[in-house]
Amino acid sequence: MQWAHNPYCPLSDHESPSLDFLTPVQRRRLSPMARMVFDCAWPLADNRPPIPLVFASQHGETTRSFALLQAMGRHEGLSPTSFGLSVHNAIAGMWSKARGGKAESIALSVNRDGLEYAFMEAAFLLRRGARAALVVLAEERPPPAYMPWIEDVPFSYAVAFRIERGMQWRLERDQGEPQGSPLWPNALNFVRHLCLGSASLRNAGADRQWLWTRNS
Repeated sequence: MQWAHNPYCPLSDHESPSLDFLTPVQRRRLSPMARMVFDCAWPLADNRPPIPLVFASQHGETTRSFALLQAMGRHEGLSPTSFGLSVHNAIAGMWSKARGGKAESIALSVNRDGLEYAFMEAAFLLRRGARAALVVLAEERPPPAYMPWIEDVPFSYAVAFRIERGMQWRLERDQGEPQGSPLWPNALNFVRHLCLGSASLRNAGADRQWLWTRNS
């Protein structure tokens, strides 16, 4: 709530979550980004029936994939495990395995408006009969070599939402002209306005705008 009223960019990422609800074997393969996902999403699913997961990220495991590229540049052999954990759906797969359920999991490679597309994917799941869906978006601070090209991740973050049927919010394309680069990623902007109790907010895509409206 404090960040919602006075948003700021941390100078460095905080220490990785401990994830005491997992066994040491389960925690061992989780990257810092995966740990953020588990830390924020687990309370929304714990002690409840399994529900589908929609995981969305634009850049994915940049730290892990960059380390693999560096190893290739040094003509070193690549670890099959490290490669497998670097793919875009790895976190979703590890989540399903840790939860032990058979609920559907979806991994989306998204653009700036990944929040909106992840919510639409969750709405499709609800329409197909799911009682609820878990939406998780995550990005990690990129390696220094990537920073000239990745300017939309101010700091490492993960956000999670439990989506159920209802009429509390409406999402639609905004016909107005795009307002340029937003100050914060769409997911963080949405969380901020949720905490502030805003009646509406606009989020930007690459060539479009989205309007969120809270129904009275």
